[in-house]
Amino acid sequence: SHSKFLLILLCLAMASCKVGPDYVKPSAEKPAAFKEAKDWKQAQPKDDVIRGNWWEIFGDTELNKLEEQIAINNQNVKLAEAQYRQARALISEARAAYFPTVSGNIGMTRSGTGSGASATGSGTVGNQYAAALEASWVPDLWGGIRRQVESNTASAQASAADLANAKLSADAELAMDYLDLRIADKQKRLLDDTVKNYEKTLQLTQNLYNSGVDARSDVLQAKTQLETAQAQAIDVGVQRATFEHAIAILVGKAPADFSIAAIDSVPAIPSIPLGVPAEVLERRPDIAGAERRMKAANALIGVAEAAYYPNLTLAASGGYQSSTLANWFSMPNRIWSLGPNLAGALFDGGLTEAQTKAATAVYDQTVATYRQTVLGAFQEVEDNLASLRILEQEADMEQKAVDDATLSATVSLNQYKAGTVSYLSVITAQNTELSNRLTALNIDKERLNSAVILIEALGGGWKS
Repeated sequence: SHSKFLLILLCLAMASCKVGPDYVKPSAEKPAAFKEAKDWKQAQPKDDVIRGNWWEIFGDTELNKLEEQIAINNQNVKLAEAQYRQARALISEARAAYFPTVSGNIGMTRSGTGSGASATGSGTVGNQYAAALEASWVPDLWGGIRRQVESNTASAQASAADLANAKLSADAELAMDYLDLRIADKQKRLLDDTVKNYEKTLQLTQNLYNSGVDARSDVLQAKTQLETAQAQAIDVGVQRATFEHAIAILVGKAPADFSIAAIDSVPAIPSIPLGVPAEVLERRPDIAGAERRMKAANALIGVAEAAYYPNLTLAASGGYQSSTLANWFSMPNRIWSLGPNLAGALFDGGLTEAQTKAATAVYDQTVATYRQTVLGAFQEVEDNLASLRILEQEADMEQKAVDDATLSATVSLNQYKAGTVSYLSVITAQNTELSNRLTALNIDKERLNSAVILIEALGGGWKS
């Protein structure tokens, strides 16, 4: 009977298999420890380590407030969030194929044959009323639907990782722009103080010239030195404005409606806890996203292979059809149909084979991308560990140079006042001092940026 046949088909559907390879996470190169971490200073005590809002490690209240706006107002983060919602919807879309499709229709048609309204009166005209429900179901005999759901689920997880990565990138970019802005503030203060000192030196040179002690060339040199420092102080404003505008965009505001007041301090270089390389693989969202894309691509191989096998469609319909409205829904006017349909490609010119090979190649690409992402992550960590270690040594040496240059400038100016050296010695010493002070600030800037990049490379946070 039909019922027994359908029962057998349902049992086949329930016992169906999944074609295609089951996902096994490929291995990736993973060192036991970081090469550049031999002399690394771990944060102490570790109970104070920031575990979430990593930017708080810099201890800057203004930076903390700005970072809080990233998740709310940053448009790139909003874009990634919308893409994640889309990916979630695609899971539901794929799961819908598990269930039957039911549709209904109701309608009336009026038709005729022959001449109808002719003089002879031949022909007929009549109404036809119909109402029906139709249902069809394609059992997932070969697991193609399940593989598609598996792929879409992994893709949604990858999209969630993309969202986390977009926020981490925006957080890091904001932190670097903010720290660069604070360095620009400090450069501006240094140059403003230098201008004040050079104004005093110019006045001293002018007084000695008026007394007949100095030559006019000394006055002109002092004036040139002052004007150069003034130009440098103005130029810093361009850099600061650029950083401020970049921060405005990151927090979702127009630059015209956004400003950050200058302050007299720059955050200190933080001590960053490293952990072990394995933790980087767990924390970095770009690595998590690349791994999930491998699973999604692997499942699509099964989707492609399912096309080798025939699809079983179970269809049923029922309703009423009548030529009169009064007797429309009566038993004699009932119509119905029920039956299975098995269909598959007998020859497709190698299409299914090509699609399966293409899906396999896409999977191989995701494996290579994953492994390259892992290697790139370890490179970023090693690069910035080395950068911070070497820059710390450079900063210590540069500070000695600043101290010596400051002393040299003071001695030269006193000797000039005593008339034992020319003004050229003063200019040389003062320019050397300013150059070294600016270099020291640039080193601090590089160290702060390297600290942010290292935190980002480590995944942006630490677990307890």
